[in-house]
Amino acid sequence: MINKDLRTLVHYRLEQAQQALRDAGTLLAAESYNTTVNRAYYAMFYGILALLCIRGLGTSKHSGAIELFDREFARKGTFDKELTHWLHQAFRLRQRADYKEMVKVSRERAEETLHNAESFVAQIRKHLAGMIGNATPGTG
Repeated sequence: MINKDLRTLVHYRLEQAQQALRDAGTLLAAESYNTTVNRAYYAMFYGILALLCIRGLGTSKHSGAIELFDREFARKGTFDKELTHWLHQAFRLRQRADYKEMVKVSRERAEETLHNAESFVAQIRKHLAGMIGNATPGTG
C-alpha cells in the first residue's frame, strides 16, 4: 500500500496531465498548433512523472523521464511499445515547434499528437488505478 503523501503526489501529477490536455484542446480550437503540441507533450511528461513516483524514481529532465519510461515500463511490457513511439514523436515535434525557427505544425499533426497524448494519459491513469485505487485527481 502506498502512503498518503505519495498518493497525493501521484494525483497532483495526474491533474497536471489532465490540465495540459484541456489546454491543448483549447489551443487546438484556437488554431494554435505549435502550442497544442507543447501542451499535449507535457501531458505525457506529467503522466510519466506520476508513474515514476510509484517506483521511487524521479527526474526533472525530459530526456531522463523518457529514458526511464522506456526502461521501466515499455521494455518490460507494462505498456505497449506504441506508447513509447508516441512519446518520442511528441517530444521531437515539441522540440522543433518550441525551439526551431520557422516551424509550423499542421492541424493534422497537432490533432494526432493530442489524440495520442489523450490515449497515453488514459493508459497511465488506468495502470495507476490498479495500483493506488481510483487514480482520478482529487479523489482517494
